[in-house]
Parts: sequence; C-alpha cells; structure tokens
Amino acid sequence: MGTGGHARVVFNALKCSGREVLGFVTPDIDKGVDFCGKKILGNDSAISQYTQDEIELANGIGSLPGKNIRCSVATKMRERGYSFTTVIHPSAIIAIDVNLNEGVQLMAGVVIQSGVEIEKDSIINTGTVIDHDCKVANNCHLAPGVVCSGGVEIGQNTHLGTGTIVTEYILIGKNSIIAAGSVVYKDIPDGTTLIQTKQCKLINQGIES
Repeated sequence: MGTGGHARVVFNALKCSGREVLGFVTPDIDKGVDFCGKKILGNDSAISQYTQDEIELANGIGSLPGKNIRCSVATKMRERGYSFTTVIHPSAIIAIDVNLNEGVQLMAGVVIQSGVEIEKDSIINTGTVIDHDCKVANNCHLAPGVVCSGGVEIGQNTHLGTGTIVTEYILIGKNSIIAAGSVVYKDIPDGTTLIQTKQCKLINQGIES
C-alpha cells in the first residue's frame, strides 16, 4: 500500500527476502502504470478482489511526525479483515528471543538484541540498533541510525528522528517526537516534542533542561 519512498524500501526488503509481491495500490497513480517493475492495481478498493486468506498487506505509507495516515489506513484494512505482513530485510540481525508483532518492519542493517519487544506496525528503519530488553510500543518510527541502549521503553505513536541516541533504561512517553540527532538521557513525558538546541527544550511540557 503506497507508492512513495517508503513503499520502495518495503518492496525491496520483501523481494530480497524472497517474498512475492502482487502489485501496489494507491489513489495517486493510474491503474496499470508500472512502479518498481510491478503494476498499480488501483486504489485501496482493488484489495477486495482478494480474500483475507489469499494475501497479506504491506504498509508502504511513510511515517512522519504528527501524521496519522499510515495508522488510519492500517486500522481501516484490519476492520475489513486483512492483516499486515511483518517485513524483515535479510541483512537484519535479530536475537533468537525477540518478539515482533504483526506489521513490524525491520529495514536493512538493523540490529535487535536479546529480550526486545516491538509492537504492531512499528518501523525500525535502516541501520537502527536496539539493545537488550527494550520495548517499542505500537505505531512507532525509529528513523535511520537510531541507537537505543539496553532497557529503553518507547510509548506508542512516538517518532525518534534520524541519528537519535537513547541511553540505558530511559522511558520515552507516547505521542512524542524526538528531533534528529538528539541525545536522550532523561525520561520524556507523554506528548513531548524534543528539539535539540544548545539548551535541550521539551516544548510541549514547557520544561527546559
């Protein structure tokens, strides 16, 4: 589902894993047009030509801070009885006791260590490292190059920008946005936007640290 940059990354991860991709659905490109060597099948309604037992969906809609299109589309399709495949690039390194829920996406070069739990629909993007016993709630996006030390917990609907570093046993609240390049060494309350400046500011909470 989708035809943007994230859709291309998801497609390549699936193909590298030996998965069969039937085609793409999008409201933005005409049916029958080529995309990544596959055909546009139509808009989302084209999915109904397949039963829920015949296919799995792959969510190629990108996750951007403050945007909920990806989540709303997934909710709509699940209400119609469809499920979303877990996408794992073959170059990802995953410990044997990691728990991945439906729709999780692990991109190229990801490292997931022992005891990690990642909930539904979260994206762990290119080159991200998650160390032991971390918990990532549903619908999170850890952008390329994020590093989480051991025991980190991340609440649902939270975005960690590119290159963010989180020190051990930090709790980042739900519905939060952490700017690219941040170093997070204190717990972050729910609903916080963290902008990394000369003085780190927690914008939504009115706190400076």
